[in-house]
Amino acid sequence: MGSETAEEDEGFTPERADDKKWRAVLARDAGFDGTMVFAVRSTGIYCRPSCPARRPRRQNVVLFPRPEAAEGAGFRACRRCRPKGSSTAQSQAAWVEDACRRLAAQEDGRLRLADLGAELGVSPHHLQRTFKQLMGITPRQYADAVRLGFFRAHLKKGADVTAAVYDAGYGSSSRAYEGAAARLGMTPGAYRKGGQGMRIAYTIVSSPLGRLLVAATERGISAVCLGDADAPLEAALREEYPAADLRRDDAGLKAWVGGILQRMEGHAPAPALPVDLRATAFQRRVWEELKAIPRGQTRSYGDIARRIGQPSAARAVARACATNPVALVIPCHRVVGGDGSVAGYRWGVERKRQLLEREAATAGTPPAQRIRRRRRRRSA
Repeated sequence: MGSETAEEDEGFTPERADDKKWRAVLARDAGFDGTMVFAVRSTGIYCRPSCPARRPRRQNVVLFPRPEAAEGAGFRACRRCRPKGSSTAQSQAAWVEDACRRLAAQEDGRLRLADLGAELGVSPHHLQRTFKQLMGITPRQYADAVRLGFFRAHLKKGADVTAAVYDAGYGSSSRAYEGAAARLGMTPGAYRKGGQGMRIAYTIVSSPLGRLLVAATERGISAVCLGDADAPLEAALREEYPAADLRRDDAGLKAWVGGILQRMEGHAPAPALPVDLRATAFQRRVWEELKAIPRGQTRSYGDIARRIGQPSAARAVARACATNPVALVIPCHRVVGGDGSVAGYRWGVERKRQLLEREAATAGTPPAQRIRRRRRRRSA
């Protein structure tokens, strides 16, 4: 399989699609259950990709998009993995999605784990374990995020802080200040007033990838944004903190901007840049892993999920990348699709592609070769 993967050309072909599906079969990837089945000529049986049975030789395998197609070709369903029914992974994904809807509907965040499990027909322990495997966070953490969102919305509408505290389900004002202040980056009262009392310096400069906005507090960089014009970048910053003391400081931020531009050119970064970020524990774990990706290399969302010990949390990893507020300082552009495809960048796919090409060039590894090497390691 290594030599086949290494010889893949750029662009989509049916052969390349089949290679991807066959790798999923070899990996027993439950994520492909329901999208395809594989049939074995020597046994006359077809299975789902996650079937635990021993893998046959590639030349004995036929891939089909649906069980009906395999049966139409004369194959019969495996009695072990039962490919015509819903897979365990699909069932789990369905009720975890249902759990998210129920938690989101409880704006006050008061739905207990035992009650949620009873509504879904699963034990609290199984709910807790499976939810964390798929989402990367616990139901409690998800409910806290929902409650914080509800709290944030009330404050932005100008609601009284005390009323917002109890409407959002916080048992006391001290709990609201303890939990929400850390994630809002300020006290709830200051957030309600649009960041009143905060001092944020910012600058906008030209860069190889368009206009670059860098904002910082006295503790470190808090925002790095890319765009085509200054006005939208400034407007987004002011919208988030309408009452903060926003001051343009080109000279004061010059050194930090230089470090970011150095990264944008693809060169080895200067000493670490200080940041002032508010994040969940999961986001921080993902972001630390992103910073560990060597310049000139990439990782997939699944790779990152496995490295933080939660192999089923690829989607949660993607969300953590999308909410990264300091592009380049935390190199979320180094995360690509499982097949090496360049997609999913907040500042545009073309900018992401250019960043990867610059880093690959200065690191001495052509992008196509780098991607093939990673695929070859994964398929070995």
